[in-house]
Formats: sequence, C-alpha cells, structure tokens
Amino acid sequence: MKEDIFEKRKKVIYDLICDEHYIPMKVKELAILLQVTKEERPSLQAVLDELVKEGKIEVSKRGKYKKLESPVLVGTFIGNQKGFGFVEIEGAEEDIFIPESGVNGALHQDTVQVALVSGKPGKRREGEVVRVLARGITEVVGTYQKSKNFGFVVPDSLKFTRDIFIPIERSKGAVDGHKVLVEITDYGSKNKKPEGKVKKIIGHINDPGTDILSIVYAYDLPVEFSDKIMHQAENVSNEVSEADMAGRMDIRDWQIVTIDGEDAKDLDDGVSLTKEGDIYHLGVHIADVSNYVQENSALDREALKRGTSVYLVDRVIPMLPHKLSNGICSLNEGVDRLALSCIMDIDGKGNVTGHQIAETVIKVDRRMTYTSVKKILEDRDPEETAKYEKLVPMFEMMQELAAILRKKRRQRGSIDFDFPETKIILDKEGHPLEIKPYDRNVATKIIEDFMLIANETVAQDYYWQELPFVYRTHDNPDPEKIQQLALFINNFGYAIKNTRDEIHPKELQKLLARIEDSPEETLISRLTLRSMKRASYTVECTGHFGLAAPYYCHFTSPIRRYPDLQIHRIIKENLRGKMNEGRIEHYQSILQTVADQSSKLERRADEAERETEKLKKAEYMENHIGETFEGVISSITSWGMYVELSNTIEGMIHVTNMYDDRYYYREETHEMFGVDTGKVYKLGQKVRIRVLGADKHTRSVDFEMAAEDEEEQP
Repeated sequence: MKEDIFEKRKKVIYDLICDEHYIPMKVKELAILLQVTKEERPSLQAVLDELVKEGKIEVSKRGKYKKLESPVLVGTFIGNQKGFGFVEIEGAEEDIFIPESGVNGALHQDTVQVALVSGKPGKRREGEVVRVLARGITEVVGTYQKSKNFGFVVPDSLKFTRDIFIPIERSKGAVDGHKVLVEITDYGSKNKKPEGKVKKIIGHINDPGTDILSIVYAYDLPVEFSDKIMHQAENVSNEVSEADMAGRMDIRDWQIVTIDGEDAKDLDDGVSLTKEGDIYHLGVHIADVSNYVQENSALDREALKRGTSVYLVDRVIPMLPHKLSNGICSLNEGVDRLALSCIMDIDGKGNVTGHQIAETVIKVDRRMTYTSVKKILEDRDPEETAKYEKLVPMFEMMQELAAILRKKRRQRGSIDFDFPETKIILDKEGHPLEIKPYDRNVATKIIEDFMLIANETVAQDYYWQELPFVYRTHDNPDPEKIQQLALFINNFGYAIKNTRDEIHPKELQKLLARIEDSPEETLISRLTLRSMKRASYTVECTGHFGLAAPYYCHFTSPIRRYPDLQIHRIIKENLRGKMNEGRIEHYQSILQTVADQSSKLERRADEAERETEKLKKAEYMENHIGETFEGVISSITSWGMYVELSNTIEGMIHVTNMYDDRYYYREETHEMFGVDTGKVYKLGQKVRIRVLGADKHTRSVDFEMAAEDEEEQP
C-alpha cells in the first residue's frame, strides 16, 4: 500500500514539474505549493531524489528542481588513468564514453547521471556527467607520501585517478612508502582534491606480503573470522557421530578416491567407479557441509557474506574456517565422512540412464594427486603404478568413461577453450621464482568430466521437480557480437551459420575445430571467447550456452562456493520429505538474493585473483628487463599491441615504441599497420620482443620490438 502511495506522489510531482507553466523551485517552495507539512517534507524529498535518480527530472546547482533539458541516463562511472572514463548503463550493450572535460568530479564506481551529447554516426556514444548521485567507493588503498605539514595518498587503482589529501593529524603516523587504507571524508570537487583519513597502516611497500595484502584490502576481502564464528567452528566435532550417520546410506566399503592438486587441503569431492556389463556406475560424493553449517547461523551468514573462497598467489582466503574446511568437512583419507552423493548409471554413449541422490557415509581409500594419476595413466610410470596397484583398474576405467562423456558433450556442441592457467612459484619472502602455464592433464580432465555430469544430473532432477533452486546459467551471446565475429573470420576463409537472433554453440565448437593448429587459432579463439557472455547464478534454469547443457548447477564444491552449500540444503530437505509449502515459500523469498550476491562476490574474487597474478608477473619481469623473448600478439588497440609470452606473462608494446614506422589501428580487421612500410601486425602473430620495463606497483609490463635474429633468453 505504501509503495502505491509513493508511486502516486511521484506521478503528481513529475507531472507538476513537467507542466509548461512550472517555474523551477527548491524543496521548501514545492512544499508550500503542494501544502506539505514540515513533518511530511522528508517524504517529499525522497520522491524528488527518486525522480532525479531515475533520470526523469534534474536539480540545478542552486537546488532547484526542473524538467530535463537533455536526455539523462543513470549508470556507474568507470574511471581511467588518463582522465577520461566510461559510464556503464544496466541492460545497455555499449558503455558511454566520457571525455576528461565531461567527468565533472565523478570518481570510479560512482553512480552518476549522464547526459548524452551528439556524436558522429557509427561512433561510440559520448556523454557528460551532470550529477553524482551516490559515491561508489568509501575506502581506498594506496601509498602514503609525506610532506612537511600534511600527506597524501596515491591510490593503487589506476581507475581512481585523484590523489587523496591527508591532514597530518589524520595520518596515524604513516611514513613515506607505507601502504595504507584510507577512508574518504570529502570527495572534493573539480578543482579540489578529495580528502581522507588513514584507517589502517597495511605495511611498508618493501615488507614481504604487503603487496598482496594491499589487494586484499582494496577488494574488501574479509580476512579474519570473528571470535563468535571461530567459537562456533571450535564447537563442531572432529569426528562423525553415530547420530549423524543414522538413516544414511552406508557406503564406507566402496572404493572411493579423491584426486586433487598437491597443495589442496579442502577436499570436497570423492569419486568411485564400477562397471556391470555395458553400464558404468559412477559415484560423485560431495562433502556434506550443510550438516555442520546450519541455515542462518553465524557461520552461514559469514559464508554468504564471503560467497566463495579466494585463491590468491600466496594464500587462500577461505569461505569457512579451516577447522571445518580442512577438518570435518574435508574428505580426508581413511576417516568416516558425511557426504551427499550423486550415483549415476551411464551407458557406453555417455547417457545417464538412471541416478540416485542420497545422504551417505563414506570413507576415502586414497588421497590421490593429479600428478600421481597422470604418472599412472599417461606416463605409465612403473613405480607409481606398483604403488597404487589395487586402484589402477579403476583409474583406467575412469579414463575410459571420461573420454565417453567428453565425446558426448562435444557432439552436442560444448565449447572447450583450452587456454592455460598460470602457476606462480614464490620463495619464502613472496618473490616469484618461476611462472609457467598450468596445463590440464588426463587426471584434471577426469575430475572435470565427472563433476560436470554430476552438476548436470542434479540440475535436471530438480528442474523437473519444479522446486526452488540455484542454477549456473550462461546466456547466448549477443547476435551483434556474433555477426562481428562472422565478418572478421570471413577474412580468413572461415564462416559460421547463424541466424540474426540466435546461434547454436555447436557452430562455435565447429569453428574452433576447423582452426585447430592453424596460424590464426589463437586469434580466433580469443575473439570467440570475447564474443560470449559471463556465466552467473540464477533462480531460473535458462541453460548453459558454453556447455550446450539445458540444465546445469554448481553442486560439487560446498566448502568453497556458497551456491553449492545452498542447494545441498534444498536437496536434503527434499530427501527428508520436509519440502512443504512453507519451506518452498521461504526458499523462493531468499534465493534471488543468494544468486545475485554469489555472482557479484564471484566477480570480486576473480578480479582480486587476476590482480595478484598481474602483480607477481610484473615483479618477475622486473628481473628480466633488457632480455628478449618470443611471444604471440594477444590483443591490439589504438594505443598499442599486447603480447603474451609462453609463460603466460602479457606485456604491451606502445605505438610510440614501434620505431620503424608510424602505426595505426585498423578496427575492422583488428590489425596494426605501418603507413610507410606497409607492415601489418595481426592477432595471433608470433613476434620477438625485448622487455623495456616492468612495474609491480602499477602491475604493468612494457615491451618493444626486438630484431628477428636477436637471441631469445632461455
């Protein structure tokens, strides 16, 4: 009812302000005109603020409300170190470019009103910030620099483009070179710097670990657990009780293994496999975290607040305290553990002909590593094979089934981008010793294939039960981006069949198969990936485009992902016959928030992980300045080319460092061409570069072209 009244008031006030006889007025004048009492004035202000936020009216510098003089949109301002910026409008396919002259005091992540200005046809939309509606950033991490009677902080984020003035009495005794967390107290104006106070001294710029901690604070990643949460975790038993095992399916005599990386301590998935005739019986056994993390407990609220574990290069910031994640919830070798198992019957073509989801008690036979299983299956290592003699037949059967599942996915159109991840090895002081690609092998693929089929099976089961659920969805690409891709690959003699509205993932998969081992493989693969959308968590099951799967969810990692923990609760309530109308309504009321928040926190974790990698890569290259390497052009822009080395490190060759000609960017073909020489550089092309510079603080690496005959570094 209150919402209806609010909306009616909005309409009345909007109609009044848009009336041709209306003269711009302040709140006080409007209150008199509308006969609004002093007590009701805050509600009038709320209505006006909402109309401004929606871009329906505007307010002058003197506080007078008036009809819009030009189209105004509301969005998020994204800063750029060069002074200009962009405004992201929700639902819009293209950002609005804001020149430096039109920023008007907006800072990175601010919610702003932006007025469109006339631009050239076919060019990106351009605008001007007319009003900052809400500040997006309240705290900034940066480097403190001291002057005689004051200090200032240079933000680490290159998108936050203004230094922050710090009065000496608010510096907490910070000295030159301290990394600090600053609370912004005054956002300044066009001609005045923002002002702040030091909230925390993170450490000196040269102290080990300070660099990563700075990123942790910059992304507001929660590090410590509160005493209340630690106390709750300490009260959890170290062993599975008889009461916990009651009523569960006891499969402790099954041959079950975990297969993870050497460093993994939170083991949340075990696998088992047997075969009868032509039918494989695959068991995917997932730690029953929900048994120990009760809904709405302090542990649960903290897990939702974190959303996911964050894996940085030198540390893991867990979603749950180690007492749980590495202890009772971890499927450690040789001990009783509670699990939620998805047990599937799979035929020789990879079809799931039957399945059971059950609460179980398991005991893992062996804690295996990817390296060990690879040695057995790929390297045929006699020592490793002898060590795990009893398990070898099961591993060989797993390899066989994984290949069947992969073939089936490929036949339906699942897209597999095989870009290598990065493995960074640090010394005790946190300095990078080695950076190399972390390639997938036979063992990582087995686990990947088994987790995928379990996630699909669970999602399909709950979709058809029509119960509230959290799905992992991946929307179809925008038709415009696919048409741009189609036009580009046509230059290389390739084509994709697509309608104006929709493309089937199989078409992109066929394209990737056709370009395999060709000179343009890297180029087209990257552009195909960029044409696709980002996967997210949703309450609607709209399918997963990249996997060509109509049903998909995240079921397999409840120790480190909140959506998995959430759906485990739903599954268990359903298995126990407790999913009544009241519980269905409860889940319907909370799951949208869980899905949205989990998607947002996943993005935050991904960005923080990328930033720590970029930092360590730049630090590594600081020791290789002047050296020569071979790389592949991974991206081309109007200001230069990015080149990726075989160790996954990427650096930029700025156009000003391409000395042999004047180079320009040809957008339609993604090429850099020389005016006088006619030389052309393309995406995916191999080039020899010299390391010109590297800076861990700006997380940047600069290259220049090296002579073709210049010797490459080992």
